[in-house]
Amino acid sequence: MSVDTVASEGLHTAMVDQLVADHADKGLTMRPEVEAALRAVRRHLFTPGAPLEEAYRADQAVIAKRRGDEAVSSVSAPWLIAEMLGQATDDVDGGLLGRHVLEIGSGGYNAALLRELVGLSGSVTTVDIDRDVTDRATACLAAAGYDDVRVVCADAEQPIGDGRPYDLIIVTVGAWDISPAWTGQLAETGTLVVPLRTFGMTRSWALRRAGDRLVSRSQRLCGFVSMQGSGAHEMRYVDIAAGVHLRLDELQQQADPEAVGALLSQPPAQEWAGASLPPNTILADLDLWLAARITDAGQQFVVLTAQQEAIDAGLVAPAWRYGTPAALHDGSFCYRSALTWTDDLFDLGARAHGRDAGAAAERMVEHMRAWLDAGSPSPLLHVLPAGTPDGDLPAGTVLDKRHSRVVLTFNPS
Repeated sequence: MSVDTVASEGLHTAMVDQLVADHADKGLTMRPEVEAALRAVRRHLFTPGAPLEEAYRADQAVIAKRRGDEAVSSVSAPWLIAEMLGQATDDVDGGLLGRHVLEIGSGGYNAALLRELVGLSGSVTTVDIDRDVTDRATACLAAAGYDDVRVVCADAEQPIGDGRPYDLIIVTVGAWDISPAWTGQLAETGTLVVPLRTFGMTRSWALRRAGDRLVSRSQRLCGFVSMQGSGAHEMRYVDIAAGVHLRLDELQQQADPEAVGALLSQPPAQEWAGASLPPNTILADLDLWLAARITDAGQQFVVLTAQQEAIDAGLVAPAWRYGTPAALHDGSFCYRSALTWTDDLFDLGARAHGRDAGAAAERMVEHMRAWLDAGSPSPLLHVLPAGTPDGDLPAGTVLDKRHSRVVLTFNPS
């Protein structure tokens, strides 16, 4: 056995051990068949040219192709792959053994894991719009012994395959909408796992089909390279100050950069929720709650992003510089602010600028308190075809996209 083989086996074992431990730390349980698949498939065979240490980093994606500075294809981070496979297997009675699976967005590694999960009686088809990516996936799969995975080069916005319904469709690129082709190819009660952007924030949603609609069963915070082809949707960024931006992703989101920049230059008002929360509180759920509450109140919801230099200069103090919920309303700009800690507990707050800034900050804090009082509920997503009458929608916050009407609700606690 070569030195490289011994090294790769040791790194591989350590990576899977870490993934299992990370699941436990998050309160998740990795299903035995998912762990077995992760231990069976050698990830470095799908990251040619990358150092072994990089191939087996549990928290790191490996970029497979760039277009200029933009990553357009990657082998996703193992922790995220493991969680999405958990979503897929948790939502399918009896697991994936013998099932037929379509993967949208190809790199090879995830397709090999799926091949392990479906067994000899199941099938895996993986599709990507980029010929370079599919050629690379074909070569890597063959080298790893998975040459029975069907690799297709096509735009997955259109139907793929021979008309057979898929028990699972798993999307490994960032999507803004749900293509009708996906729902149409999904078996009745089948599962779609998709990183879907809502209000400019991405979650991996496990959605169960019920007729012409999809209803979520679980969701995880995630990030992916964006979808290409006819399903692409460009996220807009508005510069409001040096190193400070607004992210606009939904059709109805608008912002005047000069007006918001003028608000940001005014003195801030800060309000606190008066909470004492443990570090494991899932604030990603709060962010979607704020998006829904702000929208339902008739205010404009946006996402604030900032470079570290702008934070260090005191221009803004966001909860997370890569994407913080914010509201524009009646001459004020307000956002969820950085946490304040007392020992091992933290409090939530809001910072506002402009007209009646204190009242604007208090409104956002009241939304935070309402989420805490409701038991910190998790979001649910309903996806229905575009054109569905309002009267046929479930109660909740409605987003109209190109192909679908998305309704965000929350689990009662």
